[in-house]
Amino acid sequence: MSESITPIISDRICQHMNEDHANAVLLYAQVFGNTPEAQKATMLSIDPEGMNLLVTLEEESEMRITFDHPLKDAEDAHHTLIEMVKQARQK
Repeated sequence: MSESITPIISDRICQHMNEDHANAVLLYAQVFGNTPEAQKATMLSIDPEGMNLLVTLEEESEMRITFDHPLKDAEDAHHTLIEMVKQARQK
């Protein structure tokens, strides 16, 4: 079984996403956050219900994106984030 999404795991996921997958984080904001004009997005935190992003339009603001199901663990988060990128690219 994978690790629960604790604050430490959230920080690790966010760091990885922001450093290695910034384009995916921006897609989450543009597509799932309904802000196609977003210029930049940073993942602030993730929990079983959703993720919090800092989004830059003309100004910075925080955004909450809710998942389509409660995440069971870190592995579920990994698979869900990948699936969301695939969906976003199709739109």
